[in-house]
Amino acid sequence: MINFMLNGLDVAVEKGTTLLEAARFYGIEIPTLCHNEGLSPYGACRLCLVEIGEPGKSRLVTSCTYPAQEGLQVRTHSERVVKTRKVIIELYLATCPSSKTIQDLASRYHVTRVRFRRKHDDCILCGLCIRYCNEQMQGKAIGFVNRGVERRITTPFNRKFEECRLCGGCIYICPACQARCQGPQEGSGVCNACLNLSPPCLDHFGDAMCYMDPCVACEQGRKG
Repeated sequence: MINFMLNGLDVAVEKGTTLLEAARFYGIEIPTLCHNEGLSPYGACRLCLVEIGEPGKSRLVTSCTYPAQEGLQVRTHSERVVKTRKVIIELYLATCPSSKTIQDLASRYHVTRVRFRRKHDDCILCGLCIRYCNEQMQGKAIGFVNRGVERRITTPFNRKFEECRLCGGCIYICPACQARCQGPQEGSGVCNACLNLSPPCLDHFGDAMCYMDPCVACEQGRKG
């Protein structure tokens, strides 16, 4: 077993367990867009970033690809992590403002503005569709081409590939295609319904006071 510190708690997991798997096992929710339990980890969306190491010597790593290590100190909701996640969500809002999945993330982390130029693309380059086609369907009908700002997903030689089974799995698993949000307006890029929600406690503490999803204190407050 691997013993390490997770948000100040002594935890133990089996060797080979990633930090994302460890956090979820202990009831700590970490947002992701490119991760799926049935597919290999990729670390593309960067939303699952966590802070590891001692204060002053820490760094951010993708929890879906980073294995738990003996004696490691991990913080999943530190002020640095939360600020970074909010900027990343803001970038995704600028890329795909019509994605309900991304708008829901913006609501959850209280992202209420988009400071970047909006593109209205239909892809965030998370690679889920490629891994699904390759690993689940053994089709390899799509893949990445080009690099940098020219990077995109297409079929080999931009032609219809005979190995494609027309299963629709690539669309089903895509966070930009799963559901469309009708709320975002051109002026803000953020859904008005999201703006009506109360901000989570993450905005008020340097390190989150509660890591439960849903928050136990909030649920008790509603019952009272």
